[in-house]
Amino acid sequence: MSRDGLTRRTVLRALLATGAVSALTPALASCTPTSRAASMVVAGGESGGFYLEFATLLADSLQRHRVASVASVEITGGSLDNVKKLLDGEATLAVALADAASLSAGQESQHGGKIVALGRVYENYVHALVRKDSPISSIKDLAGRTVAVGTEGSGTSLITPRLFDVAKLSTITAGSSNKAVTVLPLGLNDGLAALAEKSVDALFWCGGVPTASITQAHATTPFSLLDLSALLPGLSQEYGTFYDRVLIPANSYAGMDAVWSIGVANLLLCRSDLDDATVKATVKLLVGHGDELIPQSSVGVQFLSSETLINTADIPLHPAAAAAYRELHG
Repeated sequence: MSRDGLTRRTVLRALLATGAVSALTPALASCTPTSRAASMVVAGGESGGFYLEFATLLADSLQRHRVASVASVEITGGSLDNVKKLLDGEATLAVALADAASLSAGQESQHGGKIVALGRVYENYVHALVRKDSPISSIKDLAGRTVAVGTEGSGTSLITPRLFDVAKLSTITAGSSNKAVTVLPLGLNDGLAALAEKSVDALFWCGGVPTASITQAHATTPFSLLDLSALLPGLSQEYGTFYDRVLIPANSYAGMDAVWSIGVANLLLCRSDLDDATVKATVKLLVGHGDELIPQSSVGVQFLSSETLINTADIPLHPAAAAAYRELHG
């Protein structure tokens, strides 16, 4: 549930009930570019994660609604990797955490465009997973333990050291210490395997709720989630207002209690030199066909209303995206 209490499904039901969807139809019909983009590449994420599911649904929708003749998805390391692919001209669109995108805000790509947003599409949840039989009950208990912190290039690899910093946990990359956390650059699937094999004591992951790969692994190796919400004030003070207190509901993963965690807005990004017609068509697809962009494996918060789609932190909207939102919502 979002902070204003609305999920994407809730908003869609409200629009249907009021007839607002019908009212948008003429505007949506006019959004298709007269000449479609020849091809579009959406930078996604790791297999089994929400990013890749969302990116795949988006690519299918872009092609189905004639925004692009061909739209494909690229498996990537995550947020930081995706931003780099945009700047390097290897992707047309990308999903990324707001805190990761902010690191490249204002940076000029070699192709002439800067990183801009098309919209805020959903909330990401930080998962701090431990085995259910583990004595670890708080982030402080990770001192002297071995932790999987995400692959290089992922949004997880950015936020995890920030969490450790606020928790006043020192880290090392090899060896062991009574006080330091030993960190390993493992992504979701390798990290889950290591957690099951007890070669790591905890796994950090940023994704939707539930994340499909976690659901599958939890069925054979029961996990618990650590409450991270006490770190929010220090996190915001040190690193900016990208972070929210969010609840992972009970039974999001079978038998797990509800737990408070850290949320980060996830943005759909492009470069500022992406043509206006493609940008407008993509924005209007987000609004008019948002029901096609909800991965079945996840009940994570989805944003549809103009108030949330345009809330892109310190990443500016593409000018054509801002124009499209004004056309739709005034």
